Amino acid sequence: MKLESYFATSGCIVTLHERGRRDFYRDWKTAKNHPILEATVMVPFTIPPLRLLSFFPALFIFLSFADAEEKWIPLFNGKDLSGWTPKIRFENYGEDPRETFRVEDGLLKVGYENYDEFKETFGHLFYETPFSNYRLRLEYRFIGDQVKGGPGWAFRNSGVMVHGQDPATMVLDQDFPVSIEVQLLGGDGKAERTNANLCTPGTHVFMEGELIRKHCVSSSSKTFPGDDWVTVEIEVRGNEVIRHIAGGEVVLEYQKPILDATHPQAAELIEKAGGTIELSAGTISLQSESHPVEFRKVEVLELEE
Repeated sequence: MKLESYFATSGCIVTLHERGRRDFYRDWKTAKNHPILEATVMVPFTIPPLRLLSFFPALFIFLSFADAEEKWIPLFNGKDLSGWTPKIRFENYGEDPRETFRVEDGLLKVGYENYDEFKETFGHLFYETPFSNYRLRLEYRFIGDQVKGGPGWAFRNSGVMVHGQDPATMVLDQDFPVSIEVQLLGGDGKAERTNANLCTPGTHVFMEGELIRKHCVSSSSKTFPGDDWVTVEIEVRGNEVIRHIAGGEVVLEYQKPILDATHPQAAELIEKAGGTIELSAGTISLQSESHPVEFRKVEVLELEE
């Protein structure tokens, strides 16, 4: 008979099972760096259920040490755009004449006050360092109204790109970098709208062994009101797996991201890589897609390979 109980501590979920003595030991490494730490304690049948309480102090100490070891690195310093460089469609890399991306009041803002009309000038703000195995955590909110000329689908719509191409290789009129996009979405107060969806400009992914060619895939998340601060995390494990976490829950997971050989810019990247299509690392960038959005936290936790 299974004895199951749940306890929450430091954002972790602890699950206890009653199993045979031969299953008592477990390697904790697989759980240690997961965004929702699910630790399973295997307990011999010879220990009465009430004595399980004696395990809790040591277990909580373990969880505390595991959390203390996490060294999150802020990518946004709250003061300026140090380490970040814009690439806006129809502009040269590094140029942002309308100050789409800027820092005010300790927030990284994406705004359109200097735009007469959007005219499909999609933009991305790239961090200087590429990453491979990491967790990325962002806190964002949408504000105000969409700029004139913004597409209907871009209402309270932004995103963060991972495993992205080097922005210096993007052509002048390229709208999106070849990358994996985690959509950041806000609700309109009327209809349901999932958050942390997946879009794949110039890429494909696998889900449960099946190649997914569909450009966008919805997550299982709830709707998040558009004006509230929302936390989204992305766990990236090289070419193995990527997980989207919204509201503390894994809402989408997929594997083996690859370049799409039918996409013009991706085809060039494949050629430069000597035919390699697997994506194992890349840039991180924040989008400008016509609706004002603010970020108060952008931080990364590098993981062991």
